[in-house]
Amino acid sequence: MDLLLLEKTLLGLFAATVVATIVSKLRGKKFKLPPGPIPVPVFGNWLQVGDDLNHRNLSDYAKKFGNIFLLRMGQRNLVVVSSPELAKDVLHTQGVEFGSRTRNVVFDIFTGKGQDMVFTVYGEHWRKMRRIMTVPFFTNKVVQQYRQGWEAEAAAVVDDVKKNPDSATTGIVLRRRLQLMMYNNMYRIMFDTRFESEDDPMFVKLRALNGERSRLAQSFDYNYGDFIPILRPLLKGYLNICKEVKDRRLKLFKDHFVDMRKKLASTKPMDNDGLKCAIDHILDAQQKGEINEDNVLYIVENINVAAIETTLWSIEWGIAELVNNPEVQRKVREEMERVLGAGVQVTEPDMVKLPYLQAVIKETLRLRMAIPLLVPHMNLQDAKLGGFDIPAESKILVNAWWLANNPAQWNKPEEFRPERFLEEESKVEANGNDFRYLPFGVGRRSCPGIILALPILGITLGRLVQNFHLLPPPGHSKLDTTEKGGQFSLHILNHSTILMNPTSL
Repeated sequence: MDLLLLEKTLLGLFAATVVATIVSKLRGKKFKLPPGPIPVPVFGNWLQVGDDLNHRNLSDYAKKFGNIFLLRMGQRNLVVVSSPELAKDVLHTQGVEFGSRTRNVVFDIFTGKGQDMVFTVYGEHWRKMRRIMTVPFFTNKVVQQYRQGWEAEAAAVVDDVKKNPDSATTGIVLRRRLQLMMYNNMYRIMFDTRFESEDDPMFVKLRALNGERSRLAQSFDYNYGDFIPILRPLLKGYLNICKEVKDRRLKLFKDHFVDMRKKLASTKPMDNDGLKCAIDHILDAQQKGEINEDNVLYIVENINVAAIETTLWSIEWGIAELVNNPEVQRKVREEMERVLGAGVQVTEPDMVKLPYLQAVIKETLRLRMAIPLLVPHMNLQDAKLGGFDIPAESKILVNAWWLANNPAQWNKPEEFRPERFLEEESKVEANGNDFRYLPFGVGRRSCPGIILALPILGITLGRLVQNFHLLPPPGHSKLDTTEKGGQFSLHILNHSTILMNPTSL
């Protein structure tokens, strides 16, 4: 059976090569394409490049081929830009032309072929989804409404760590408790609910399903079937698992959160100030016919992944860098004691008075960018970029990590040095005012979650440093900061055990 499948695959590849060659000749288009490694028929550059298209590998290709280069991954054109000027062109100047999203066979499953906001093509559906999501999630009003809840969740983390006898002796994997905190932060906004503990059965189930979704979507294991459609039948088992996980997640969102909120809204009047939480606003849009029930569920899907996990990765990176740079940790603690006073816990309004803490956050996002290649862009029509022709439906990657870590643009970028954002880079902000530094992207398809992520990062890292000396576990001088990348993500490979000695506060 395997030999028969292999024979059919090889025959199919040969046929695809012939058809592709004939179609190319008939179309007669002569593109001036960006440079790149020489492709081979059918496979393109896949056999040379491999599946792991992470930010560091693509940075190495940029050093060889330039700030714009082309990889032909099977039938997909993948264009990588690695300079601030080209990034500006993709994200701002030609933001409409390159404003769509390319997906893949797995993300098509998890987003209902673009029924969400993050992965939909640029157009009326995206504008509608962005507007519907902005009001309940991504405004200063939301920050002010929920920031005391974020502060309470951070305080609960501090209390739980202090109660844990292992935290100051052998150390604990702090990420587990921080994950509960992040779920509570976002589920407060979405559904006006929270989970009591890490053992809460619903939290355990939700965390497991979301974790499985992330593992399946971020893996490079399915690239061969995505790049070369004729090999897609070999992915049948993988894609069936994805569909099963997707169905279970959406059913959980619907049955235990969305529908329960609908029932509550039908029996309990809303606050005088309007809709009580985000899902109320989104359900109101559904009742008006602006979106359907699937759109509602895919908005919940986006928030579960994009808002919770990415912020958690950044918190974890920030803690690791504070542990490995004790002098930086000391400066953060001293700044808060000097500005706020001994024993006064940091709050969201205090952030503007704490420039060094802000610099630590910026430096974490620079060196350890959670989405180092941003979310891929796509041009629906043939386009021009950097003097080259970009064929329609090319996948455009902006290597934002390399923009922020290129030694030609930054002074000693390999060092974790927050002072750079108080000295030579003092005018650089995370909102994209400098195209060398785009942790949240910029332009039409930028990440709106910046307005939530920055205060949550500040509150969490600030409270931890105020209340604990963060140290490596006994017998270690540093935490392991080996990176683990995915299709878009960058997180720490090993969730570290951290020794947490209470401060004198």
